[in-house]
Amino acid sequence: MRIAIFGLTISSSWGNGHATLWRGLCKALAQLGHEFIFFERDVSYYASSRDWPALPDSLGDSKLVLYPDWSTIEGRVRRELASCDTAIVSSYCFDAQAATDAILDAQHPLAVFYDLDTPVTLDALRAGKQVPYIPWRGLGDFDLVLSYTGGAALEALRSDLCAHRVRALYGHADPDVHQPVAPTSRYEAVLSWLGTYSADRQAMLEELFVAPARLRPDQKFLIGGAQYPEHFPWSNNVYFVHHLPPQEHAAFFSSSRLTLNVTREPMARMGWCPSGRLFEAAACGAAVLSDEWCGLDDFYTPGEQILVARYTADALAALDRSDAELRAIGRAARERTLDEHTSLHRAKQLIHYLEELRSPSRPLTMHPPVQPFGAARP
Repeated sequence: MRIAIFGLTISSSWGNGHATLWRGLCKALAQLGHEFIFFERDVSYYASSRDWPALPDSLGDSKLVLYPDWSTIEGRVRRELASCDTAIVSSYCFDAQAATDAILDAQHPLAVFYDLDTPVTLDALRAGKQVPYIPWRGLGDFDLVLSYTGGAALEALRSDLCAHRVRALYGHADPDVHQPVAPTSRYEAVLSWLGTYSADRQAMLEELFVAPARLRPDQKFLIGGAQYPEHFPWSNNVYFVHHLPPQEHAAFFSSSRLTLNVTREPMARMGWCPSGRLFEAAACGAAVLSDEWCGLDDFYTPGEQILVARYTADALAALDRSDAELRAIGRAARERTLDEHTSLHRAKQLIHYLEELRSPSRPLTMHPPVQPFGAARP
């Protein structure tokens, strides 16, 4: 199968969670014998922090196309689509509207939209905000809509955005990248947190990380990430590592007694929203302390494979567990991840969805016109 992908970025992991997910998924697709071409707008802030400037040789004939603007690439896009079986547009793609038009005009490829930020998308639309990567007519023209979030998000994509066929495609971890390694003194801490700053998870981060750090001033706490503002409530025992590339994640997760997973508020509220970092940490055998949200126990068993916290006291209780207890939880989480949550699992799931659509027993038909979900097209 040949797949065209129009995404935010695969070349730079700086300040976003999309790149690592695309890398794992595309690598697994190549292992399964599929070929892809990834179109990415070449923007300055990713170009200056590009940790995957070209595709690895292991991906065979697959291609990464970096382009300055849509006008320079439009002709090639249309030529490439003529030989593709499937074309995927993702949330936060800079040229999602133009890519969608090109895919629908091509007619041959299956048209797929993959929302890696579904609750954020829905919240913005319900607040009357413009979401530039959502077509003005909604998602009714796509053969398949994939959601990084399950649960109620799937029905909301149908009711709010006219999606006809919706499936969950959750995050994952690449075991070749995310695996237990020897601890590194630079990353040693009693509690670590790896993630880009986001205002909509700050309250929970303060509850489960900042407050425990202040109550345990003699212990080291560690944050890794990007875009943290000057007003972040630092304390003397909270250390910071600016932006860790994916190849450093295993050392980061393997070096602390406990690592934190905090979910963005819209995603936590909707549930069934495991972050990519959650699967990465678990694949590294780290003991994970997570905020609470509906559906978490579908992915890991609380108390056995993951620890769950709502309040500062819960975080402190987790920190007080013995090393042996935390190691056992980390081992159990890694086993569950390797059994169910690898990039290869998700790639097989994606191909199953696509083959289901191509099945002769279910011939594809043109979708009837749908009413626009918002105002008339500008």
